[in-house]
Amino acid sequence: MEVIERPAVQSPAQEIPAPPLKTYKDKAPVKHVIGQTKIIAIINQKGGVGKSTTAVNLAAALGSLGKQVLLVDLDPQGNSSSGLGVMKSQIRNCIYDVLLNDEPIEEVIIPDICEGVDIVPATINLAGAEVELVTEMARENRLKDATGSLRGKYDFILIDCPPALGLLTINALVAADKLIIPIQCEFYALEGVTKLLDSMKRVKSRLNPTLDIYGVLLTMYDGRTTLSRQVVEEVRNYFGKSVFKTLIPRTVKLSEAPSYGQAIITYDPAGKGALAYMDLAKEVIQRG
Repeated sequence: MEVIERPAVQSPAQEIPAPPLKTYKDKAPVKHVIGQTKIIAIINQKGGVGKSTTAVNLAAALGSLGKQVLLVDLDPQGNSSSGLGVMKSQIRNCIYDVLLNDEPIEEVIIPDICEGVDIVPATINLAGAEVELVTEMARENRLKDATGSLRGKYDFILIDCPPALGLLTINALVAADKLIIPIQCEFYALEGVTKLLDSMKRVKSRLNPTLDIYGVLLTMYDGRTTLSRQVVEEVRNYFGKSVFKTLIPRTVKLSEAPSYGQAIITYDPAGKGALAYMDLAKEVIQRG
């Protein structure tokens, strides 16, 4: 008997389609009375200082503490959106459509992305907004006008800003009540911060009189290095009581979590990063 070996033919794996994104009409009912909404822009014109990491994880931590949070992704890279598991291919409209096509922001919100957190996503379309906004009327007030209808519906609205001082960032400065400035515990930590503070003062004097610093957040802290400790001391001497007591450590888990589309409190709830962002959320709530 002749035995002929033939390679097994595998049937192609069927892709399971992702469930459609929820709309604002499907949002779960809020279980507490919401007081005054605080709109906070997380801003630093330097890249790689932990803006998106802070936006995602602070929002998730506040949500887990019973707050209603809206995260507005204003960065064309869309790191906050992908960091919370939003698939770019499923997004029909994003913050670009709100700023330039007069789309109501409620039509763009993806609710309940994690406990207590809704998100306004960003796509690469937002990269063209800097140029397109130049010719628009009331270009600095687009985001402020859009978020005005959401006051009283959220405890916190967090805005993840792009790493530049362009029109998108100016929109965030005009819309925000307060600023959180992440500063990494590395060499040249304070480089460029004076430009950011100058921009803040100009916006405050001409467009948004209530704008002020809510807090300065030290990120990527490594207590084993002399440099990190020196930067903490330098920043605290410069900003005084504005600096949060909480230090965000440099951990591998914080870097890994976005690739799984999860906040750190979900991905590694007992880790140093999760505990730090929970402490930060409590400190943000205490500052009122």
